Amino acid sequence: MSIPDWQDTTLGTMKRAALWLITVVGEGNTFTKEDVIKAFPGVSQADRRVRDLRDFGWQIDTNREDVNLDQHKLRFIKPGDRVWEPGKGSRPGSKITHTRRREVLANDGHFCRSCGITPGETYEGSYESAQLDLARRGVKQLDGTEVVELVSECKRCRVGGAGKANDIAVFLGAVQSLGALERQALAGWVEADRREFSVVERLWADYRTLPSESRAKVRQALGLGD
Repeated sequence: MSIPDWQDTTLGTMKRAALWLITVVGEGNTFTKEDVIKAFPGVSQADRRVRDLRDFGWQIDTNREDVNLDQHKLRFIKPGDRVWEPGKGSRPGSKITHTRRREVLANDGHFCRSCGITPGETYEGSYESAQLDLARRGVKQLDGTEVVELVSECKRCRVGGAGKANDIAVFLGAVQSLGALERQALAGWVEADRREFSVVERLWADYRTLPSESRAKVRQALGLGD
């Protein structure tokens, strides 16, 4: 299906920015704020409209997500919703008030619900400090309807998890399939809203992040051969 011309001024700036990213910048390529200003001369806050695309599942990385980028560059990773199509470029109540933001952060315990990191905490293996943000998450309800809810996430998880959705019925169905002891353990984690990982689980997580050469050395040390 053909897409509109990004220079069509009858479209809103965010829609034009989405089309500009697809047709001019291209997936995987970088651009700067100056590039945005040149592409949309005389348009105030055009760079902000580019950032707004993240709320619609578009992945646009900065040096917070990609350490290979300098502070002036952004990288267009992948598109999200086709915001130029009718009904896809706006969301009712999309502006989050300060009161609502504080409420969500408090309800979520002031930590990232995806990775558990807290504001100001340094990501393991880096010098980058975490910043909490709010992400919009589509959640399919028990009656089959889907609603968009807010959840606290660090900016790294928010970008990487763009477009993620949840299904309550599927989740509860999986819970019902658990044995009694597993369900008891899960209930304890849910009640505490925390789970402490054992040493062996943390080691497994660390092992999975190793490059293949280093994984081979670990396997050899454990007597597992090649």
